Amino acid sequence: MSIRDVYIVDAVRTPIGKFGGALSSVRPDDLAAHVVRALVDRTPELDPARIDDVYFGDANGAGEDNRDVARMAVLLAGLPVTVPGVTVNRLCGSGLEAVVQAARAVATGDASIVLAGGVESMSRAPWVLPKPERAFPAGHQELYSSTLGWRMVNPRMPAEWTVALGEGAEQIADKHAISRERQDAFALESHRKAARAWADGLFDGEIAPYEGVDLARDECVRENTSMEALARLKPAFRPDGTVTAGNASPLNDGASALLLVDEEGLRACGREPLARIRASAVTGIEPQLFGLGPVEAVQRALGRAGRTFADLAVMELNEAFAAQALGCLAEWPELDPAVVNPRGGAIAIGHPLGASGARLAGSVAHQLAAAGSGTGLAALCIGVGQGIAVVLER
Repeated sequence: MSIRDVYIVDAVRTPIGKFGGALSSVRPDDLAAHVVRALVDRTPELDPARIDDVYFGDANGAGEDNRDVARMAVLLAGLPVTVPGVTVNRLCGSGLEAVVQAARAVATGDASIVLAGGVESMSRAPWVLPKPERAFPAGHQELYSSTLGWRMVNPRMPAEWTVALGEGAEQIADKHAISRERQDAFALESHRKAARAWADGLFDGEIAPYEGVDLARDECVRENTSMEALARLKPAFRPDGTVTAGNASPLNDGASALLLVDEEGLRACGREPLARIRASAVTGIEPQLFGLGPVEAVQRALGRAGRTFADLAVMELNEAFAAQALGCLAEWPELDPAVVNPRGGAIAIGHPLGASGARLAGSVAHQLAAAGSGTGLAALCIGVGQGIAVVLER
């Protein structure tokens, strides 16, 4: 069986909304449908009936994003009912996992034209009530928030594996001796780069604002923050800790989508591709050290692509926490930090869990297209101890 080249024709995303912010009134299935529709409308030569499948990442799935949000997006976007859809969950890596699975289908000849993306509304994530083990329980029943993190933990799980995500970031800070000041400085730079990118119009080509919502840019970017403002924030997970709300990614709402095709699909779209997908990798790590998950995944993906850190023109590394991102960078001494997140990262832009991986891949593709050539990489850490990475080229 011959492996086909997989091209990214286009990539769009909503501006990222803050928790309880501008997009909190929008259902996640509507957010997903919006980027699907926007992506199709941006390629008028493409007959939507030719889309072979739609892959969407979604880390929650406990609320309005239930019952296969990818298929709901297809229907709500007005695509032909013959277009199928599948939802995948690799937690924070779900959007990039959707891209990987879609690309694999194209590469193997199972599909010619696919959409891949992700969605999350952390604002609208419901509280969930476990079903009682017997009828008419006499005691109180506990509601769990499904917004983020561990819930209804299996008692067989070792306690050190199920610590809060922020505590995991503190452990990485301990491991690599990453100070509070370094974390705050990293966060400040993320905001500055994102604000500069917005001011320079660098995101204009990938943004599809949601109609009827007053949100034209990412809602969490704080161009006026400072080291002094960040230093005033209290540690969030340890009384004497270093991880704060200011040097961690916020809770967010948003959606992203990419159009992936083979050579035949490229002709059907009538467009020049942004980039080509070269390789991918997923790896596992101790759950509490989830933030270092990308370390091995990135190295494997680069190896499979026949590339090294020196070949990278851009890397989009998800900033779940400053400590986590700095920990990864500490384990890649060959990597030039200047190529990492040149337009800011999730600390400023936001991290709507299921959508983030597709956002990163789309951002790399747009940056490679703007440069005209080069190698890029998208990578994320994943809760419960995994990493995912994808190498793109133009």
